[in-house]
Amino acid sequence: MVRNKKSDVEICILAGGLSTRMGRDKARVRLGRRTLLGHIRQAASATGWPLRVIRKDVVERCGPLGGILTGLQKSRAEVVIFLSCDMPFIAASWLKKLVQEIHRRKAKAVFTQQDKFAGFPFVLTRKCLETVKAQRVKGEFSLQALAKMLQAGRIEVPSKEAWKFMNVNTPEALAEAKAFHLSQAR
Repeated sequence: MVRNKKSDVEICILAGGLSTRMGRDKARVRLGRRTLLGHIRQAASATGWPLRVIRKDVVERCGPLGGILTGLQKSRAEVVIFLSCDMPFIAASWLKKLVQEIHRRKAKAVFTQQDKFAGFPFVLTRKCLETVKAQRVKGEFSLQALAKMLQAGRIEVPSKEAWKFMNVNTPEALAEAKAFHLSQAR
């Protein structure tokens, strides 16, 4: 059962990165009629949970860890789902599955796993805040290090659904996403 009290779950979309591989702000890149951020907002909104877009981190220059720290510090929810703005094909059903899993496992953290790597989207409880702060102080900014430190549960992406987790963070990936998006529109 997915809990759905406003105070239980919040979604944070990380959109404050430097976008160096893309060469421009990924959140504003268009894919069809929407921006990448617009696509991810649509999926997040379909859950019914409140959402927050994080464009400025409380601590800059530490990769996604800065956005995670910002989200946990600003949220009042017990469970926070973290999304990257460059995953336009993610489905609301996967976000709900992550929340179901964190409750079922009574875990502090559950990450999506693909090719043995922890990645976006993932869900953390507020109890993770001190661990995230410690990771930043140690200079360990990777999601892999964070997932390991939190002893996070993981949910493997089924190979037939791997396309839903595509990261659009380079011009080449954008071209691939545009081709895929057009094929889905037909």
